[in-house]
Amino acid sequence: MTRKARRKKVREQQKRSEHRRRLVSDTGQTGVRLVSDTCLTPVWHLSGTAALVGSLVASTAFPRVARAHELGGAGNGRDDRRATVTRSASPGDPAVAGDDQSNDVSARVQQFDVAPGPLKTVLAALRQATGLTILLPDAAVGEVYSPGVSGRMTVRQALDAVIDGTSLTFTFAAPTLVRLDFRTNNESVTVTGIAPAAIGTPKFTETLRNTPQSIDVVPSEILLEQGATTLRDAVRNVAGISLAAGEGGAQGDNLTIRGFTARNDIFIDGMRDFGSYYRDPFNQEQVQVLKGPSSVAFGRGTTGGVLNQATKTPQQQRFVDGTANVGTDMTRRATLDLNQPLGDGAAFRLNLMGTMSNVAGRDVAENARVGVAPSLAMNLGTATRLTVTYVHQAENDVPDYGIPWRFNAPAPVERSNYYGFASTNFLDTRADIAGLTVEHQLGGAVSATNRVRYASYGRHAQISEARMPTDITAATPITAITVDRNQITVDSAETFFQDQFDVTSRFQSGPVAHTLVTGVEVGHETSDPIRTTFAGVPATNLAAPNPFQAFAGTSTVASRVDARAETFGAYALDTVRVTEQFDLIAGVRWDRFDADVSQSVGRPTSFSRIDEQASWRGAIVYKPKAVGNVYFDYGTSFNPSAEALSLTAATANLPPESNRTFEVGSKWDLNGGRLSVRGAVYRTEKLNAREPDPTNSLLNVLSGTQRVNGAEAEMTGRITSRWQLMASYAFMDSALVKSIAFPAAVGSRLANVPRHTFSMWSTYDLPFNLQVGGGGQYVGLRTASTTAPLDPTTGLVKALPGYWVANAMAKRRLGLHVDAQVNINNLTDEYYFDQIHPGHVVPGPGRSALLGLVFKF
Repeated sequence: MTRKARRKKVREQQKRSEHRRRLVSDTGQTGVRLVSDTCLTPVWHLSGTAALVGSLVASTAFPRVARAHELGGAGNGRDDRRATVTRSASPGDPAVAGDDQSNDVSARVQQFDVAPGPLKTVLAALRQATGLTILLPDAAVGEVYSPGVSGRMTVRQALDAVIDGTSLTFTFAAPTLVRLDFRTNNESVTVTGIAPAAIGTPKFTETLRNTPQSIDVVPSEILLEQGATTLRDAVRNVAGISLAAGEGGAQGDNLTIRGFTARNDIFIDGMRDFGSYYRDPFNQEQVQVLKGPSSVAFGRGTTGGVLNQATKTPQQQRFVDGTANVGTDMTRRATLDLNQPLGDGAAFRLNLMGTMSNVAGRDVAENARVGVAPSLAMNLGTATRLTVTYVHQAENDVPDYGIPWRFNAPAPVERSNYYGFASTNFLDTRADIAGLTVEHQLGGAVSATNRVRYASYGRHAQISEARMPTDITAATPITAITVDRNQITVDSAETFFQDQFDVTSRFQSGPVAHTLVTGVEVGHETSDPIRTTFAGVPATNLAAPNPFQAFAGTSTVASRVDARAETFGAYALDTVRVTEQFDLIAGVRWDRFDADVSQSVGRPTSFSRIDEQASWRGAIVYKPKAVGNVYFDYGTSFNPSAEALSLTAATANLPPESNRTFEVGSKWDLNGGRLSVRGAVYRTEKLNAREPDPTNSLLNVLSGTQRVNGAEAEMTGRITSRWQLMASYAFMDSALVKSIAFPAAVGSRLANVPRHTFSMWSTYDLPFNLQVGGGGQYVGLRTASTTAPLDPTTGLVKALPGYWVANAMAKRRLGLHVDAQVNINNLTDEYYFDQIHPGHVVPGPGRSALLGLVFKF
């Protein structure tokens, strides 16, 4: 080789070295800065949300796009569509063909001693030992179990060891930059999906696919695309859930899951969220719906399932995200999500929210909320991690109890009719929730988590419920009907304190591998509602109500309740890997629920009850392929009489209701892990439902049997590189099987259980940085009551007709950090009834539009 040729070769090597240095040089506060061969303009990458299993962004107008997630600390990650590096995917590209032989780091031999545990913790330790920068396809993958690595070996061998048994592979994108990916034959270097790899709570140790239970996950990305502002908006994406209206003595989110009420089965990060308020998703990374009885994991309740809100936690990358929206019906909403690393494994995160809006198609009703959620994490990426969280949400609404029933159907009146008093109706709620979580890896294969939470909830409300007179007939004109305005007034304070301690142990017994979760929970709950009744309240016309009429009435305190409950639970759940293809799951829990309820107005009363109950779970998982399985699951749950901190003379002597579910299902990850498909058939039974005693109307007895036979199907992820889909369908055949108190109702549907529900949301990436999306929901016919379903005048079932609602979205990138987005909800302006109650029904919102900016830095 001539001297001139050698100088030329050296210059080329220097250029390649400088390129690689740039590729990994900037890993400071703003994340990972990547510079491509084909475009030297830097673009910023912020790690992705734990609601996603990677993300694939492609366009025919540009070269192939690569995306990755820098390994951070514990918790969920993030996603950013602008977090991309544009480059060619040719085999000669050094950023793709990263395994070049000049890479000395991969061949370096050193001693490793990294304990097993969550992949995020193992990789953090490996990064400290080697100096590598390691990128995950998605932060949720960090929840997958890793066997760790021990011994003297090369760096490449250590990487092989820590991902052994997973569906991951790795490549060196540069001398000190390692990219983890899912194994796939697709030439693309990126992956995508919606569902997370695992449920991030200590009680669920397996990946989402290998957990033998129907689980639906709605990630924050979907909520952002849909412009969701309430928890109710989020759960509309899940088939098998229907909404109920506020009860007389309780307001807030009221759901039915698989045919059974779930008002008291709402959780935050695996701990009960006891308050009666309307939740805003501004601090939620994802919404998880775990279907079927789950008392073995969550304690009392959970007949049809559990709704768990996974919150946003501090990360080791700096970012600032937010939204600013305006819309029809005086809608104004802004959110801010700020994350700031503090050094030495510490990080601070702050989420803010403010919302004000009227309700499309409804007069007077108004919603106004603010939210603040700071959190602090310390020692991220180490064996001992600590996270402090706090959430404050306050709401000041003009509430809406909709319209009354007229015999067996909603009154045929204008959708806009409001039957309350604009000047005196209000719903003020406050939720303050503080928590402390300590996680510790005890070497080997043992980890421990302790969560402590204190929550305080306040509620002050005066709401009008229209009541039809009893003397009307089918021939009475609507314009001739005058309705009473029942005033529902409550002033209450609830508190919740709980300590939850879990230990996860992984060990071998001969050829069989065990993952054993054991734990205890202790809690203290209080509820002190004061309810007031009014006499002499002005009535109004059914067809033309006057919400601006002056309020009048004489108030009387009807009840003053003081309720206290002490809870204790101990549990063990073991996942036994018999072979590579067979897993057995067994769980048992014992709960003690000690409740005292007193009432001091009028004749004072006091009731107490102690319930001690065991719950069980068993499952078999068969994995014919690495990407799919078939499972059978059996579980039980119980509902004590004082479940909602309420006891009366009729219920104080009753033991808990008992429930059970049998479920057979299958889950598959297709298209290289980009598309998840699942299906299940099940039977859920309440074996001894509470009913009035036929011989003594002052007492209840456990004599009813209720049943739901159902089938579900779900598909979520990427159909193609540009087309994303989340769709689910549920069929529920519900029935009152046995009733001593209501024999004429045997065979009727259970309340608020549609036979068919369907939900779909899809987006498609077009050229010119444009994304379009749309979807909708179908909810079939629902009845208002189970045991007394027939209207006395018509002899027909009190029921709501089924309905379709369609929504649409368009989004366009305006710059490196800003998107413009428009949402149109209820495209056809469908007049439908969203929330059902035996006394009233609430119409769904009419057509509305939302225009806003989404920014990510």
